[in-house]
Amino acid sequence: MDMDPVFRALADPSRRALLDRLHTENGQTLGELCEGLTMSRQAVSKHLVLLEEANLVAVVWRGREKLHYLNPVPIAEIADRWIGKFERARVKALVDLKRELESDDEKA
Repeated sequence: MDMDPVFRALADPSRRALLDRLHTENGQTLGELCEGLTMSRQAVSKHLVLLEEANLVAVVWRGREKLHYLNPVPIAEIADRWIGKFERARVKALVDLKRELESDDEKA
């Protein structure tokens, strides 16, 4: 599998934010995804096209509504290929340590 489109799509913080929104509530319309964002509807639409091309977002038409769904498979494939090379327990320990340190910074 060519992972370049997935990495390119994930490189942009706006696209990651859209994926986070779909993770929180899957099956949103363009209008729902635009709510509360500082981006224009056209910008969100362009980001969604790139996410669809990377197979990170799947689209289902319900009547005239176009619903967007998160497809976690490409991210899982990246994790298996790149993180799987290392001990997951060690990587998890580092992630946990980072979160703990960051939460201590927020409390201070």
